Amino acid sequence: MTGRLGKAIRRVGRTGALAITLVLALGLGASWQAAHAIRDGQRERAQGVLDRAAMLSDASVRSEIHRYLDALRTVAAAVGSHDELTADDFAATTAPLRQAGLVGATSLVFLVAADDTQIASVQNYWRDRGAADLRLHPQGSGHEHLFTIFTRPLDTSAVLPAGTDLSQASEPTTALWESRRSGEAAVSDTYVLLRDRGLPADRQQLSFVLAAPAYGDPAPDGRRDFKGWVVLGLRGQDFIGGVLTRATQGQADAELWAQNGGGQESRVARLHQAGQHPDSHRDLHVQIANREWRLVVSVDAARMGGSAPILPLVVGLGGTLLTLLVCAMLWALAGARGRAEERVVTATAGLRAAQRTADNQLALLNGILDRISDGVGVVDADGAFIVHNPAAQAMLGRTLDGDESGASRFLRPDGVTEFPADELPLVRALAGESTDRVEMILRGPDRPDGVFLSVSGRPLDHDGQRGAIVVFHDITEAREREADLAAFAGIVAHDLKNPLTVIGAHAEMARDALPDRPDQAYDSLERVGAGVVRMRRLIDDLLAYVTARDAALKPCEVDLGELVADVVAERVGHLRVRPDVYVGTLPRAEADPAMLRHVLDNLVGNALKYVRPGRVPKVDISAQPSGPGWIRVEVADRGIGIPDADKPHVFESFHRAHAGQSYGGTGLGLAICRRIVDRHGGTITVTDNPGGGSRFSFTVPAAVPVAPATVDAHEYV
Repeated sequence: MTGRLGKAIRRVGRTGALAITLVLALGLGASWQAAHAIRDGQRERAQGVLDRAAMLSDASVRSEIHRYLDALRTVAAAVGSHDELTADDFAATTAPLRQAGLVGATSLVFLVAADDTQIASVQNYWRDRGAADLRLHPQGSGHEHLFTIFTRPLDTSAVLPAGTDLSQASEPTTALWESRRSGEAAVSDTYVLLRDRGLPADRQQLSFVLAAPAYGDPAPDGRRDFKGWVVLGLRGQDFIGGVLTRATQGQADAELWAQNGGGQESRVARLHQAGQHPDSHRDLHVQIANREWRLVVSVDAARMGGSAPILPLVVGLGGTLLTLLVCAMLWALAGARGRAEERVVTATAGLRAAQRTADNQLALLNGILDRISDGVGVVDADGAFIVHNPAAQAMLGRTLDGDESGASRFLRPDGVTEFPADELPLVRALAGESTDRVEMILRGPDRPDGVFLSVSGRPLDHDGQRGAIVVFHDITEAREREADLAAFAGIVAHDLKNPLTVIGAHAEMARDALPDRPDQAYDSLERVGAGVVRMRRLIDDLLAYVTARDAALKPCEVDLGELVADVVAERVGHLRVRPDVYVGTLPRAEADPAMLRHVLDNLVGNALKYVRPGRVPKVDISAQPSGPGWIRVEVADRGIGIPDADKPHVFESFHRAHAGQSYGGTGLGLAICRRIVDRHGGTITVTDNPGGGSRFSFTVPAAVPVAPATVDAHEYV
């Protein structure tokens, strides 16, 4: 057998054998490369389908839930506008909802509250207004009950009888009290509706209710009477099935997860229609009233690839068979050595041309990198630099080559605090997270004074190999100029304060020395003293404005409850008329305590100051989760409010929303707040507070995972 093979090879010749080997290698490589390309294309198309499905699902759920909330708020406003609501009024107001297409909605209910002593009077009151057969059925005693009065069915299932006490279920009860406290719509934790608890277990769904308070028209003093609640029940599975079946057109699975009280997640609904093995997922966060829920969209990549899943294997095997057939033909025609050699030469020339093109492209890329003033580096999965330009070498020095001594350190912008390793842009990019303009200081043996860098990172994934690209921008000179400006501001402030102190002291001495205190002279000296106070306040605010940007940030774990209690006590302790201050349960934050105190003190101080004459200030301080790792703190008041035209500008320097009125201020307080919040990576906004006043909210990093704020509170009165 071996002898025959040797004779056959000798007949073909060394050149023929080489040609057959080359064709075999190229053919197999091309075949399976094509198979891989088809498989990658299938995956890319599947990802495209997933991205579209996720976008449509997110838009559909947000649009529908906002439509439901708008309908709920409209009905609540209409119900509250009636001086004496009757059954006919409620029926006429809610009649259009039967044709509104509210998928998953069970019924719309009007509820009122009554304690044990009020049950008989409340029952007679609503019987006189059209609920002729109303009979209230309180559950338990010693607390306030929540009774259903009027009901608008929105599906064909049985409805709760009028007079049912909803306080027997903790989930809707908590949502009702939260909506009344905040004046806005609220969503409950998930639970099985009372009307569904008699159904078989396999027909029960996790559901939730949307609740909105109904207030009467404002009285001359601005107060509005609370009349009750309008509540919309939603079955989770019916809602998700109806909304997402249309949105995804049968191409994606979906799951809706709700975060209930205490931070526990439960799956509200699941839509299965994307194949047997959905393996690609997108997590979306959907804001539903006062809650943030998670929507998971999934597709079967093999099914969504746009072609048969087995196609790459077919192409690879087909190419392999074709290559073997060609090799057999070459073996048979090996005598035609000239033609075989010509084919080999042609194929080799093509490969060389492709290599020259690749070399030219690489040379062009290297030339571009060499001329970029910013440092650019590419690292592998282990964080080692595999490509870097001269600018990166000049900025990083020994750090770029691997500083084994540990002498090179990355510091926060304060120049003292070590930059956490897991927060470095390079590490975050390797973990799949993009970052932009993260500021830090690099200090080492070859950089003893340190270089101030602004660093951006992006993840890379090439042929299954993870890596990252990092861009370094040297901002040392810019920060030195800013520091010089801050120092100059401090010197100027000091030099301004000294003569102001002298002027104030002499004005006070002259005022006390006037024997008869003539009115005109005494008033002039009072104005001089007031001007000195205003100038000193302006100088202090200017210094705070500069230091809010340039002072060292010293984050640590802060108990927001203790910090707010201290700020409120200091603000209200000297007042003769004690304001109405509500403080909800507050979590712990990761922030600079002094700077965070400045923000809270400024917002609480404004809430107490900007109040109409004769009105008692009212402040509501609360917090809730705002995405993974963040909390949102809200400070709401019932003050004079902020005009819509001024809202986009209130956080700018020297902007005053109520200029010309008798409210003091330099116009820098909110600008300082925004600088401090920006330094922590958060955002600060202002909106109107329902019922009058303003609602300021800002975000800061959370120290530990937090659950939604509860109704527990303590008051300063």
